Amino acid sequence: MPQTVASLKPLSIHATGAVDAQVFGARGARLARLAALGLDVPQALVYPPKLVDAIADGAEITWPDALGGQVLALRAAPQEAEWGGPESLLPIGVAADTLDHFIATRGEVEALRLQLQCIRNLGAAVSGATRNSIAPPPQSGDSAADLRHQIQTAREAYQAETEDAFPDTATGQLRAALRHMARGWHSASARILRAAKGAPEDAGLAIIAQVLVPNCRTGRLQFVDQSSGQAQLVGYVLQDGKEHPLSELSARECAALKALEAPLTRGHADACRVKFALDATGKPWLTDVRPAQRSARATLRIAVDLAKSELISREDALLRIEPRSLAEHLHHQIDPDETRDVVTTAMPASPGAATGRIVLSAQAAMAAEAQGEAAILVRHETSPEDIRGMHSSVGVLTIRGGMTSHAAVIARGLGLPCVVGAAELRLDMKARSFRGPKGRIFSEGDIITIDGTSGEVINGTCKMIAPDLGGPFTVLMSWADKVRSIGVRANADTPTDARAARSFNVDGIGLCRTEHMFFEPERITVMREMILADDAASRAEVLQRLLPMQRADFIDLFDIMRGLPVTIRLLDPPLHEFLPQEPDELEHLARVMNVGIDDVRARAAELAEVNPMLGMRGVRLGITMPEIYDMQARAIFQAAVAINAQGGAPVVPEIMIPLVSANREVELVKERVDAIAAAVQAETGSSFAYKLGVMVETPRAALRAKDLAKSSAFLSFGTNDLTQMTYGLSRDDAGRFMRDYVQRGVFAEDPFHTLDLEGVGELLVMAARRGRDTNPDLVLGLCGEHGGDPAAVRFCRLAGFDYVSCSPFRVPIARLAAAQASILAERGAALK
Repeated sequence: MPQTVASLKPLSIHATGAVDAQVFGARGARLARLAALGLDVPQALVYPPKLVDAIADGAEITWPDALGGQVLALRAAPQEAEWGGPESLLPIGVAADTLDHFIATRGEVEALRLQLQCIRNLGAAVSGATRNSIAPPPQSGDSAADLRHQIQTAREAYQAETEDAFPDTATGQLRAALRHMARGWHSASARILRAAKGAPEDAGLAIIAQVLVPNCRTGRLQFVDQSSGQAQLVGYVLQDGKEHPLSELSARECAALKALEAPLTRGHADACRVKFALDATGKPWLTDVRPAQRSARATLRIAVDLAKSELISREDALLRIEPRSLAEHLHHQIDPDETRDVVTTAMPASPGAATGRIVLSAQAAMAAEAQGEAAILVRHETSPEDIRGMHSSVGVLTIRGGMTSHAAVIARGLGLPCVVGAAELRLDMKARSFRGPKGRIFSEGDIITIDGTSGEVINGTCKMIAPDLGGPFTVLMSWADKVRSIGVRANADTPTDARAARSFNVDGIGLCRTEHMFFEPERITVMREMILADDAASRAEVLQRLLPMQRADFIDLFDIMRGLPVTIRLLDPPLHEFLPQEPDELEHLARVMNVGIDDVRARAAELAEVNPMLGMRGVRLGITMPEIYDMQARAIFQAAVAINAQGGAPVVPEIMIPLVSANREVELVKERVDAIAAAVQAETGSSFAYKLGVMVETPRAALRAKDLAKSSAFLSFGTNDLTQMTYGLSRDDAGRFMRDYVQRGVFAEDPFHTLDLEGVGELLVMAARRGRDTNPDLVLGLCGEHGGDPAAVRFCRLAGFDYVSCSPFRVPIARLAAAQASILAERGAALK
């Protein structure tokens, strides 16, 4: 039986007071807000969800007095727009009992045209037939007689489809339309689609009945450019079924639209886009409002402009920017309007995009650079020997690897676009080509584009948008630095890295990986001689040739970062990484060392390890081959003396011991480093301060942080290896199955991409507490690639860390994330 709805009534959007989206729906709430701002909004009523449910169950309704004598549009208004909903129905209300009124007010032809559209649109929706099967659309030249004939034919078509007469009263049309939309919302398919979009089981639907502005042209408009965010009228007007630019409007109409910008922006504290109707006099009526569409770059400009206008606070401006979106300001990006011929999609390891010719070796990349050609270096996976080629390339693509693979880490440090783990590609070094899906073959010299932001590998060239680091970007970063309460340092290995880091206003260098200093052509051979030396004395002799090279590197770093801390990690990787792999390089090394090629191969075989990443590397090198760390410490201290002699802020080097697991390892290295420091001070007659700390990369080091803090001034967490060892995952190979793991819910995210707060995070918190229990002045930092992950930055601030450190081109992301963490923490404290 139909239920009574005496207590349930449609609500006016012009009612005053707060508007609840659960009652009005998202769109109804937006309309009510427009009306509250005093803007011209066509009269409308909202049927709240409870009333809509009652209508679906058969409740009777009447045409509302407030909307008498008007043509209506019915629009769905769920609480969240993304939940979807039934299509709008319009026009509604031109029937036998109202036709004379509309003929008198709008003319016979227009009234009949509206009546035909009512039958055509509502009839098709209710019957499930197509609109054209009910009636063809009215034509501009149709006479009144033509339209009356078409109306009769449409009624007959509707009755043939439904075996019922088309509703011949305005109330009947409204009832049929509301019931159709209400029941559509509750259909099984609609429920499934909503649930897939996160809607609760009992999600309700409001329906808006809004007056259609007579004799109007409709359009869309926003007040900022979507790409740049600069003030600009952007939109169109519909006329004769076609979109016409706003420039075709009269000056008076454009002025009326422009006048909407100020009240809309003030009322919403944001740049807006609107749907509007221009009536016969050229007056605009607003039928919906949304935030303006915008790119990441436009989002930043809009937020800064709003804060400068004091419509929002600087803190709110900072909170409106997704930190990762800053990558679009830092790197070249593919024009969003560009058509992409995507070959494959893999892991987006370093943001930005680049176009270049395929090269398959570091030597080919350097040759291309020498000829002034852009090159994309394609490798199965990169090694330290490829660093020179990476420097010469505009982008890097690897078949294997993950987010913390060698290629990914180095590319982020260089600001190079990088895509890794492209397992669908088959690289054939003999044929000097790779094969993609569907048999597509790309040879060395062919042009491709890689997008390190999306992970796409694209055939051919793409139009690019250049980086933008001025204006609003600089302003926002200055605001971030004023509120953040955790330091942001950079991982920088070379003077070039350090200059890039300094340009991003870092608080120092949190990780200098000294091994990357040895791969220059004039150094790698000397390094290999040292590795292949037969005994400690021979190694020490060769290290004396490396000493001035290292000292010069550190002098440059200290000079560039003058006044800021520089943390230098002693040699970390296994020595086999420095040895040549190609036969011609082995022969060259044998000639330089004046030994036989078989002797070089035999010595290299002696250094081979089954699992070198868990073998003799890090502090284990420093203890078994102490002369290596002795040389590096001496180079650091001599460089500090040289810079301090120039005056200005004194250099206080921070020396970091990698891969520690036990405090005794720290003690052994510390004894030698302290002795080297004393010797350099005696030799130079200079005094200097320095700090010695530990890189926490093993779970045992985290668990024994209380012991390590006895000998350490700081603990810096290398979360790349710490994640690897905690999970028992190879960071270079996990990319092969990580996508499946994330899709199947084994891991919420790739733990090498986003810090695992539950497991690795617990180790960090435990180590921080235990370390500071022993040494309250212990400095805590994070220097893995997670240092540029906004979630990890927020976590580190909550955990009481002093700083995070990341690749130079991720520093702005970390600075903004740090500022947001401080703002949210202060607001949370205020709420308490």
